[in-house]
Amino acid sequence: MALRLSVFRWSRGARERWQDYEVEAGADTTVLDALVEIQRRRDPSLAFRYACRVGMCGSCAMVVNGRERWACRTRLSTLGAGPVSVRPLYHFPLLRDLVVDMAPFTAKMRVVGGALVPAPSAEPYALIPAGSPERQEIDPAIECIGCGMCVSACTMVAHDARFAGPAAFNRVFTLQGDSRDAGHEERQARLLEEDALVRCHGQGNCTEVCPMEISPADSILALRRRAVSRLLG
Repeated sequence: MALRLSVFRWSRGARERWQDYEVEAGADTTVLDALVEIQRRRDPSLAFRYACRVGMCGSCAMVVNGRERWACRTRLSTLGAGPVSVRPLYHFPLLRDLVVDMAPFTAKMRVVGGALVPAPSAEPYALIPAGSPERQEIDPAIECIGCGMCVSACTMVAHDARFAGPAAFNRVFTLQGDSRDAGHEERQARLLEEDALVRCHGQGNCTEVCPMEISPADSILALRRRAVSRLLG
């Protein structure tokens, strides 16, 4: 089956444009398969990012037909008979074609305290049993691999550059529930700032696009409930 891919192109010093490629697609041909074929056989200048090709690393995240997706998990046969549009993630600095700069993503993680601060009293390599209430509470949120799709889908990230975004707050949720961590109070102060929890409008776009079936929106709501409890308690 022949399909047309309309791919976003940009490089430094050049104008943005869309370039069409005709590709042959079988039942299991993915968007990533098509891009690799184009790059290897027809246009080596096409730039995109990928690594594992089996839906584990998240590096091939892009916007396909207007929706954030992993290119390696998206079969062309599921996208209909019309042209397929492929563009880079929104709200990230563009490096070239479909490649975005992930540095702001990690920077915002640092701003909200998205790293474990080991408590002095915590045992080295302390384990939290899978069946414990502590682990069960954060378990739905711990599988984030930082692909950035939730950030691309978030309208508040587009509106407020200081808003850390759903992935960062999802990470904070897991840390605030971790008894081995000593950074709770410092993070709590950041969460109450004007551009933090209150900035999320709860649209749920982040949850809708997450390929790991995480709900950053639920994590943010849980952080809000904790904040209210602390303020009223």
